[in-house]
Amino acid sequence: MIKPLALLLCLAAAVSAQPSSEWKNLFDGKSLNGWTPAESQTTWKVVDGLLTSNGPRSHLFYSGPVLNSDFRNFELEVEAKATHGTNSGVYFHTQYQTKPWPEHGFEVQICNTCTGEAGYIEHKKTGSLYAVRNIYKQLVNDDEWFKLNVLVQGKRVQVRLNGTLIVDYIEPATPVLGDEHRQRVLSHGTFALQGHDRTTGVAFRSVRVKPLPDEAPTVELPVPDATYGELIRLGSENYPVVDYHVHLKGGWTVEQALEKSRRDGIFYGIAINGGKGFPVTSDEQLLAALAPLKGQPIFLAFQGEGREWVSTFSPKVLAQFDYVFTDAMTFTTDDGKRMRLWIPEEVGEIKDHEAFMETIVNRIVKVVTTEPIDIYVNPTFLPDVMVKEYDQLWTPARMQRVIDAVKRAGVAVEINNRYSIPSLAFIKLAKQAGVQFTCGTNNAGLDMGRDEYCIEMIHAAGLRWKDMWLPKPEGQKATQRKAQ
Repeated sequence: MIKPLALLLCLAAAVSAQPSSEWKNLFDGKSLNGWTPAESQTTWKVVDGLLTSNGPRSHLFYSGPVLNSDFRNFELEVEAKATHGTNSGVYFHTQYQTKPWPEHGFEVQICNTCTGEAGYIEHKKTGSLYAVRNIYKQLVNDDEWFKLNVLVQGKRVQVRLNGTLIVDYIEPATPVLGDEHRQRVLSHGTFALQGHDRTTGVAFRSVRVKPLPDEAPTVELPVPDATYGELIRLGSENYPVVDYHVHLKGGWTVEQALEKSRRDGIFYGIAINGGKGFPVTSDEQLLAALAPLKGQPIFLAFQGEGREWVSTFSPKVLAQFDYVFTDAMTFTTDDGKRMRLWIPEEVGEIKDHEAFMETIVNRIVKVVTTEPIDIYVNPTFLPDVMVKEYDQLWTPARMQRVIDAVKRAGVAVEINNRYSIPSLAFIKLAKQAGVQFTCGTNNAGLDMGRDEYCIEMIHAAGLRWKDMWLPKPEGQKATQRKAQ
């Protein structure tokens, strides 16, 4: 027979193990009650009502009474602040362990300006679902309070940063993960906060959870193909999984672009075109086009059109973009004819392909060495009447001239998905010279790819993550360098 006191205790335990629609505080603002540190026992402290990490690497696991510290579906909310260089994170569906970092569960990264360990540059910024869906742009400032919300329902994980949805990951029926993260599958478990190392200066002023029912809304699960798996692998190995050359064309909205970006797991750089013959031909028009894109989880890109753009837009306005790129597909010939190489009617008949090839190379070298760009895009493009002779016209000597120019100018070279250029031979030579690369689609409308050609070239040329370019910080952008 169960005694009354024992019965009450059993009922209380049963109630605590049931999901609730109410928010439950996991940190009392006074102590480490309900939390258990692993590794270092001195790293985590409560200072002035804040849960802080400063010391040797240590993970702090929730071990308190809410749902017996075992959560399946929930919304987790943390309010945090990170100092310069801080590398931290929030784990879920994990379990207590004493290894350098939890093998089980997922991490939502906290890294505004962290740089990684010796020989390693950390590309995954605050809000990343680490090594699964990465964010490559710093979206919050150091020493600034921000709010992370992590919503887990069945096979779906959504991460919001200050209310903006930045990750929307749906796990396949058979998860596809990088080699180092095989245990990161959606299941159940507790939470953990990461104190990465002695450089960590992170503070949490609120950690709370809203438990949700085990029965989750039904979602359509992705069917992974080879490209899906490669994008996951590259992201887990610190390659920036970014498409730097996306256009809002064909009626495509920024909301649709963001949805596809989240679904495919590719971070986008959305570009505004400006120059002669385009709707944007002044600083005022450029700022108006830029305004609705600001604050979105994307890179802001400007594509200079023609050769006139350099004198059309001011360095001050261009510096508001994360990067600037152009190509040499529009130029004026030696006899004064302005043409766009992708329009056969403007190119017309080319009688001497070798001579015209010299003109193309000369224009490319001039563009990359005199125009304030970060990336040279649509590289090695040839007009339709010459494209069948690509391998013959792009001789090693001509390729080397272009490579020497981009290296001298500190410009990255795009591996273009739309045209499948440049060739493997060009990429290998450029890699030997120490040139960095970007992946870019250059979509004509809604026909977005998934960086397939870039992935192929990464394999074929043996490109490492260090060979891939990322936008420069303030003061180091091409437009700022040229203006100095």
